[in-house]
Amino acid sequence: MRTLEQLINTEDDGWSFVLDWKKEAKNSVEILPIQSKEKSENELLSSQVTTRSPMGAIIYHSGGILVDGGWIRILGSGNTNLRGMMEWNLGKTYQKQGQQPSYLLVADDIVGGFFALNAGGISKDGIGKVFYFAPDTLEWEKVGDFGYSDFIHFCFTEDLNKFYKELRWKTWKDDIKNASGNKAFSFIPFLFTKEGHDIEKVDKKLVPIFEIWDIYNGDKK
Repeated sequence: MRTLEQLINTEDDGWSFVLDWKKEAKNSVEILPIQSKEKSENELLSSQVTTRSPMGAIIYHSGGILVDGGWIRILGSGNTNLRGMMEWNLGKTYQKQGQQPSYLLVADDIVGGFFALNAGGISKDGIGKVFYFAPDTLEWEKVGDFGYSDFIHFCFTEDLNKFYKELRWKTWKDDIKNASGNKAFSFIPFLFTKEGHDIEKVDKKLVPIFEIWDIYNGDKK
């Protein structure tokens, strides 16, 4: 386990890249403040990722990042409105401190989709790449050929309407206003069923995000 002093890189901090990408952003980007210095340090220690990388920098310098009005939630160290990355992964992708997860949940979205960095647990191909667990297919799909940094840049700058073309409904912008980053929409009928194929016709209800995770992964515990 590396120490906090070894993880915090003051001379070559990846946070500058994140701020530069924010300047280029075509989608709205809201950087949430850290909840406390202690929490950001604990999350960084748990991650064992240096702040030289954008992932470590986002964990250490932010409570998380909301993209496109909160449609996508990139996990940082945690905030009253969003979970911390490592606290969210604990009990899901790893069971105790010091374990190496086979994939790491790094972001999710308002429709209950999950983004993860693959370390071999999702696919033997695409190690080090970001995958998306889609609520309308219940399958992990590789997001382009992106590593973590490319994924962040993608979220900030690319046309998310194209990526979510089957998962956005007419009133989504109004419906997600003021939604907590710890909640996501549950759909009845489920989007992966024939009856739930039309996003405009299904019933939508905001529920805690862990309930969505348990629906898809409860039998894997």
